[in-house]
Amino acid sequence: MDNETLQHRLQRLDLGMVWVDRQNRVIGFNDVAWQLLAPAGEQTLGVSREELVGIDLLRLHPAKSRDKIALLLGGDGPADIDRCPARSPPPMTMMINIPDRVLLLKVSKMFDAHGVIGACMVYYDLTELTTTPHEESSLADARLHQPPRRLNKIPVYRANRLVLIEVDDALRLESNDHYTWIVTATDRYLSNLSLSDLEERLDPAMFFRCHRSHIVNLRHVREIERDGELMYIVYDRPELTRVPVSRTHVRELREMVGL
Repeated sequence: MDNETLQHRLQRLDLGMVWVDRQNRVIGFNDVAWQLLAPAGEQTLGVSREELVGIDLLRLHPAKSRDKIALLLGGDGPADIDRCPARSPPPMTMMINIPDRVLLLKVSKMFDAHGVIGACMVYYDLTELTTTPHEESSLADARLHQPPRRLNKIPVYRANRLVLIEVDDALRLESNDHYTWIVTATDRYLSNLSLSDLEERLDPAMFFRCHRSHIVNLRHVREIERDGELMYIVYDRPELTRVPVSRTHVRELREMVGL
């Protein structure tokens, strides 16, 4: 999918919108956001629909996502939310389990003549653009325990545009605190998804977590190199250098490649 086609598809997506006040309490939903968040609140987080209006927005997201949502909203306290809207954090792309969806979130601060009065959060549901649907199961209850849908494209927000990286093009993934570098043959992209978020959604037969900070695409590996007691995964391109394999993953790697 070329970038222009992608941008046009984004323009046709129905947008979920949530209004929050200065304390990040929800004061309103549009219908799309309600359809996304109300079932998630009940099924995943144990929040009834009656609680949704007036709830702290962070409670509608999994605990592991709340720090990023707080940053997206502009901080935790009045000193942060009152700063100039032009200096608000840039839009971020993140994976949110509500449940089994991939969302692009954007926030716009709302203000009157006296300053910021709240914010509007916009949800783009990218699930159909970025994931492969589950195969149909004959057992109705089996669907309740299915793992997250596999990513076939990794969403990255760069220079005010959404970029979808084909998973086959990702040579390796490297942790950068709560974010992840996606390394391709021609570029590096910083994803707002954590390495663990991505690992959960990538095909384990293709992507191997060889180290707490690294996931490698085994289809692009040239060789496995031993240096004393240490083991490294080596790629064709010299600028990618060597990726370490932690001792706890050596045996698993041997089994995967038939050593």
